[in-house]
Amino acid sequence: MKPTIKPLAAVILGVGLFVGGCAKPLPPLKNPEVAAQLQSFVVEKEAQANAATNNLPPEFKAFFAAAQKGDWLAVSNQFEDFRKHAGQYEHSGKTDERLRGTAWEGVKEIWGALYSFNLSGEKYAAVFGNGIIESIPAGSIYFGGTDPGRFVITAMQKSQVKADPFFTLTQNALADSTYLDYVQSMYGGEIYTPTHDDSQKCFQDYMEDAQKRLQKNQLKPGEDVHKDSNGRVQISGQVAVMEINGLLTKVVFDKNPGREFYVEESFPLDWMYPHLEPHGLIMKLNRQPLPALSDEIVKTDHDYWVKQMTPMIGGWLDTGTPVGEVAAFAEKVYVKNDLAGFKGDPQFIQHSDAQKMFSKLRSSIAGLYAWRAQHAADDSEKKRMNDAADFAFRQAMALCPCSPETVYRYVNLLMSENRIADAIVVAETAGKMPAMQGKDGEQVRGLIQQLKQFRKAK
Repeated sequence: MKPTIKPLAAVILGVGLFVGGCAKPLPPLKNPEVAAQLQSFVVEKEAQANAATNNLPPEFKAFFAAAQKGDWLAVSNQFEDFRKHAGQYEHSGKTDERLRGTAWEGVKEIWGALYSFNLSGEKYAAVFGNGIIESIPAGSIYFGGTDPGRFVITAMQKSQVKADPFFTLTQNALADSTYLDYVQSMYGGEIYTPTHDDSQKCFQDYMEDAQKRLQKNQLKPGEDVHKDSNGRVQISGQVAVMEINGLLTKVVFDKNPGREFYVEESFPLDWMYPHLEPHGLIMKLNRQPLPALSDEIVKTDHDYWVKQMTPMIGGWLDTGTPVGEVAAFAEKVYVKNDLAGFKGDPQFIQHSDAQKMFSKLRSSIAGLYAWRAQHAADDSEKKRMNDAADFAFRQAMALCPCSPETVYRYVNLLMSENRIADAIVVAETAGKMPAMQGKDGEQVRGLIQQLKQFRKAK
């Protein structure tokens, strides 16, 4: 059996909402078109909030007013205060029951968009948003996964409320009954959205399946399922929640057969894989499972990402570029900040969250290829998909060498091919990155040690 590195659930999820809060005030937006779009979005969210309640809390009114004026410092301060009293966040103060429902969802979406623009940089948040929006046909249903995948798209499309040009949902919140109510209030007359009965059924279905897998010792990494002292099955943690969310995305998919579906992945959802194909920055969820990803699909994806990445990091990376060369580039540019001969965009190198954002997109598609390789019918197909996955992972690594998801997924692929030396290079390169120094790098250092033990035992 080939050795496999099992990542911790916290490493592969990437689904948290504004983890850590805002580290600094949001700077003014420089692009007038982006600023105008976000202002229009704020106006729409305020109108939606006012329509949903007869007595909008004064704190919300102040938040919307500050957002319309572009007073990002006030927006930052007000949202941080909300966080201290919102039930969905850990907090020590009293929970404010007003922080739920349509108005609160609007506040979160505004903050999520502004925060994503701040983290990723105005330029690359716009590249991300426009790239996804322009690729999705009108009338489709889009599942956003990461925070930018949800909030940047929500803010930059013509009208999220009117589903113009498409319906925007997040797969990460479907298990939340208040979010289901919110989605129902926007889209219930046009598409099928999960009901509370659907949510309860998905929860029960997951419980039954988890109990069976618990008995067979087949739980997923990070899936917290156990029996209490009375023998009752208990579940907790993000993995379990995402499993339930995954079942609810299937409800949306099955109940809207006339719509096209597109996915920006946060947590891999097993049922989707046979239906997925690369689609620009994201993936298309086909109505019927695909028997294979054709050479044409793979080539189109290859060419798209080469073109996408060339302005960011230069056009040096191709299918023949070895892992060691990617590692050398990463150390030179990201660690030593040596841009001599660099033909990409220095602004991209300055924004670590932009790097993570695009690396995540590429890693998700690489993960699809890796899944296809694992389920290939013959050695030839397995090699074809492994080659596609390898190239996509090298691209994801070049975009962000310290992305935990990219590192663990790529290491797993390399270990499945007994390429332990390359796996160690990937992990050691991640460990050299500034973001991995100190406590943040503990998991990577543990991975390096584990890989070296594998090599020693061989």
